[in-house]
Amino acid sequence: MKFLLFSSIGFFMLDSCMSHTLFTCEPVHVQWCHGMPYNSTFFPNMLEHYDQDIAAEKMKHFMPLASLRCSPDVHLFLCQAFVPECRKHTHVLRPCRELCERVLSDCSRDMVTFGISWPSELQCDRLESCHVSPDGSVVSAVEVTTARSSLSSGRDLGFWCPLQLKTHPGQGGSFLGAQDCAPPCDYMYLKPQEVQFTKTFIGVCSIVCLCATLFTFLTFLIDVKRFRYPERPIIFYSVCYSFVSLVYFVGFLLGKEAACNEPSLPGRVWTVVLGAQSRVCSLLFMLLYFFSTAGMVWWVVLTITWFLAAGPKWSCEAIEKKAVWFHTVSWGLPGVLTVVLLVLNKVEGDGISGVCFVGLYDLTVLRWFVVAPLAIAVLVGLSLLLAGIMSLNRVRQVIQHDEQNQEKLKKFMIRIGVFSGLYLLPLLVLLGCYLYEQAHRSRWENSWISQHCQEYSIPCSRRSIDVEQPELTLFLIKYLMTLVVGISAVFWVSSKKTCSEWASFLKRTRKKDPISESRRVLQESCEFFLKHNSRVQHKSKHYKSSSHKLKVVSKSMGTSTGMHTPVTSNHSNTPVSTAIRNHYIPSQSISDPHRSSETSVQEHTERIRPTAPAERRSKADSSSRISSHAESSHRLTPKDDLLEADQSSAHCTNTQ
Repeated sequence: MKFLLFSSIGFFMLDSCMSHTLFTCEPVHVQWCHGMPYNSTFFPNMLEHYDQDIAAEKMKHFMPLASLRCSPDVHLFLCQAFVPECRKHTHVLRPCRELCERVLSDCSRDMVTFGISWPSELQCDRLESCHVSPDGSVVSAVEVTTARSSLSSGRDLGFWCPLQLKTHPGQGGSFLGAQDCAPPCDYMYLKPQEVQFTKTFIGVCSIVCLCATLFTFLTFLIDVKRFRYPERPIIFYSVCYSFVSLVYFVGFLLGKEAACNEPSLPGRVWTVVLGAQSRVCSLLFMLLYFFSTAGMVWWVVLTITWFLAAGPKWSCEAIEKKAVWFHTVSWGLPGVLTVVLLVLNKVEGDGISGVCFVGLYDLTVLRWFVVAPLAIAVLVGLSLLLAGIMSLNRVRQVIQHDEQNQEKLKKFMIRIGVFSGLYLLPLLVLLGCYLYEQAHRSRWENSWISQHCQEYSIPCSRRSIDVEQPELTLFLIKYLMTLVVGISAVFWVSSKKTCSEWASFLKRTRKKDPISESRRVLQESCEFFLKHNSRVQHKSKHYKSSSHKLKVVSKSMGTSTGMHTPVTSNHSNTPVSTAIRNHYIPSQSISDPHRSSETSVQEHTERIRPTAPAERRSKADSSSRISSHAESSHRLTPKDDLLEADQSSAHCTNTQ
């Protein structure tokens, strides 16, 4: 596993070491600069113009200043700013600070007259100071060495980040290979109305998936012992997808607050969060990627447990002993991958769903951290599932004469097949969407550049490009398959037993534990005798024997482990029933304390030696009637219980 992890990181770093086409000097084509003392230029210029056509279009607004000759250096300054001089392929001459201040001072009045605003990129304090030549004259240009050089002078400029999409340096984000650049938050390939529809669609799907997965988990909590291994992993992967749907629902509520950055300067647009810039975005990414990957791993663990039960015929206890290893792999592997992505700073915001994930704009990350784990999970899980089904089929052929068990096994195989199909089909469709997106992403990006190059003032491609955009259906299917995977767990827990358990839980009439019920009855009996004894103590001074018998009752409260039965049943004479019966005869205890002590001795003897059947039966009847009388004194009973209580009272009166 470590080898695969480090090899994937190595391939990722190797694939990421790609840069744009590098450039060299080119002839000056802008007509207003043909009379300058140089004829070679270099782009991009200091105003982030990446083509001479764009530079000429922007320079046109300042040409009235050159025509009026408001300053003797205005024409030279404009050409050096918009179409800089290039020397020796890597050296560019740019205007200096003193020249800028002189031109700005001379032409400020004419700029107000013609309504010309001085660009922020040409602020004089941002330029370097002019150099003084050996003869004492001021050099009007500053030589700058560029980092962009190449042996060829090809003009396929590729993508250069426009000013509207620039990010703060050092954040590590890149867009289409351009550093310190981020994609626009308004999704690149969809129209605004399509984006809004997709957001609503994701919100509805996340609510449905969340309800389904929570139903599965709550069904497990109602009866934990019902779902044992090998089917226990269904509960865990259901929990994973409940978190996935919850994250998508939170993203739907937040909109673009978590996945996008506000414009930092006027004239810029909302951009997607790249890297660990936002804590909320990073948290959403960790939850979404961790639990989505953990859900896939738990699916593989489920197929492993099914194979162990069907093939090698492992018992539930034997499989459960390996639960520690299952949990270690299922939670540890997604945790390692999540940490690696955070270290590589590859978190990306999703302008559509409002969450943060990986591989949305970086194909390399999509290939190694999304598509590869998904393909491995599908391949391994499907192989183990088919092997387990084949083993069950062989067992079915062996017991073909046992029609009842054969029918049960057949239904179980059908259930496994339908459940696996409901899980694998969305997973395969999702894998197909990722592969299709990876194959066509470069064409979509080139089409987007050709459509928006004039808007963002970036170089347009010289080649004719066939515009190709993804369909809205692709994104709807991708988000649907991501969420619908968790709904398959509902099929496994859907049965008559689940309905009856939920009905019993909602009506609060679940079957009570017999041990707890017998302890409750004894507790009520003890409370009844304590109250009765307190009345007797006010009438008599002889209470030691009664206190002794109460201690016997209290000591026997926690020893009863038998099943609680109706009053009409006959049981052996237990110490608890003997103590209750002896204490319930207050006249004997009060009138003759010595006799009461003898009764206690006799009671202790009866605990040791067995009693006769007839004597057992009579004492059990007396104990049962006393218990029934105690119950009737503390809670409402049906008519049959009232009749039994009356009979018990009549018997106690005759005894006294």
